[in-house]
Amino acid sequence: MFDGAEIWTIPVADGDPRQCVAMLMRGSGRGTVILTGHYDTVSIDDYGDLRPVATDPQRLLDGLRQRLAERADTPAALRAKADFSTQDFLPGRGLLDMKAGLAAGLAASAAFCEAVAETGNVLFLAVPDEENNSAGARRAAQELPRIAGERDLDFVAAINLDAIADDGDGSQGRIIALGTVGKVLPTAYVVGIPAHSGFPLNGINAATLAAAIAARVEWASELTDAQASLPGTPPSLLSMRDGKSGYDVTTPATAFVTFNVLNYRRTPADVLERFDRLCREAASSHIEQLRRRVAQSGHAGAANALGTAIPVHRYEQVEAEAVRINLGNRVELQATGVSLAASGLSLPEQCKEMTEQAWRLSRLPGPAVVTGFGSIPYLPTNLSDSPAATRLRTIALEAAATAEARYGVAVGCTDYFAGISDMSFLGEADEGDIDVVARNTPMWRAGVRWPDKNGVGNIPTINAGPWGRDYHTPLERLHVGYAFEVLPQMIADLVEALLGSDAAQLPASQSI
Repeated sequence: MFDGAEIWTIPVADGDPRQCVAMLMRGSGRGTVILTGHYDTVSIDDYGDLRPVATDPQRLLDGLRQRLAERADTPAALRAKADFSTQDFLPGRGLLDMKAGLAAGLAASAAFCEAVAETGNVLFLAVPDEENNSAGARRAAQELPRIAGERDLDFVAAINLDAIADDGDGSQGRIIALGTVGKVLPTAYVVGIPAHSGFPLNGINAATLAAAIAARVEWASELTDAQASLPGTPPSLLSMRDGKSGYDVTTPATAFVTFNVLNYRRTPADVLERFDRLCREAASSHIEQLRRRVAQSGHAGAANALGTAIPVHRYEQVEAEAVRINLGNRVELQATGVSLAASGLSLPEQCKEMTEQAWRLSRLPGPAVVTGFGSIPYLPTNLSDSPAATRLRTIALEAAATAEARYGVAVGCTDYFAGISDMSFLGEADEGDIDVVARNTPMWRAGVRWPDKNGVGNIPTINAGPWGRDYHTPLERLHVGYAFEVLPQMIADLVEALLGSDAAQLPASQSI
């Protein structure tokens, strides 16, 4: 099936056992289309007693039918029960997210190999770690210029194969996305003034101040970046916890909160500026409310901690202050970063620990709020006005317009893939604000390892993947007709169109 294909692996990093898997199928000429997707999945622990069959679709289907016959009392369960009464859906961990997309890419690759005198080349690229920090896609983006140079290739386009969820009739799942949403993880490290709980007016509780910030940021319109045709996804709290290691009767001295913020046109710098402003508003409002309560309680004048406004610092300011008062603190912070990077902690947790260390070394007074980012950024991508991107957009729109006549089902086009994806590292993304992110992500130097240059591939990229429902849950299921029949053929047709004679005329500057 893949006779003559060149197959090799690319390690994610030195000493990391995870590998990107590459397969190059040659036709003629230099023009090359990349078909890519991730092969990692979330765990199967949530399946409970069906865990042993979580990756065996037919046995899992039987088990889920029995489970849902006994109890289906939520909208999701009732919808799944109805779906499993037909032959249209098949369950299984990773079947939708994201093995079916890879399977469609392999089927299209096989069709390319079997064609006679095929023009151009296809590079199939399966990468790990999208479910965590996209280490595989980041490594692949870094390696693509070398691959192109060594093998004399021009990358004219990429098709990402990520899955799409649709709880309706499939019209929102059968789509080609011309770009992808971006994501950043703003964080707030909140410093209070601890006090004995019998004398709470002597301090400021860091946890309640963090809660005030969480309430102000949750679904805030100021951080909701709307698309041209659809409302944006509001920000949402992802985690909140205080800094206490055990129970005692002292109020929390610190707390740490993280937020999911999706962006389409806004830059990370704009997001952080808006987030800072919301934190200031929340802190000010919270302190003013406490002042009113003190006055109403008859303890007026007793709460000395409420006398001044709470400052909001960025992480880079705290780190700079720590180094200013003692140059040796730079070495100590670097050592802390190296230790945390090897700790096995999640990246947000590493960033929390690093912020805590920088705050301690800075000797700045509390109460205060330290803002920053707690993970790698996923940059939004859009098709540019370059000849290669314009051609890809035209071909994608044509494929969607003719899909019903060609494949028997309607396929739509949308400006953005609604979830974060590896497109952020392969597609045409603006890295202009990456310095702001780097300076305010505490673990950037030690834990992120963003390439110094060409951190993204800047290849015109679209997404065309399978659709189904409820991925990342035990009810994850794939619409089989679209995934196994329509999608592979549509991808093969897209590849053929993209590698047509016009591709050879694209200037070299439009490829890596």
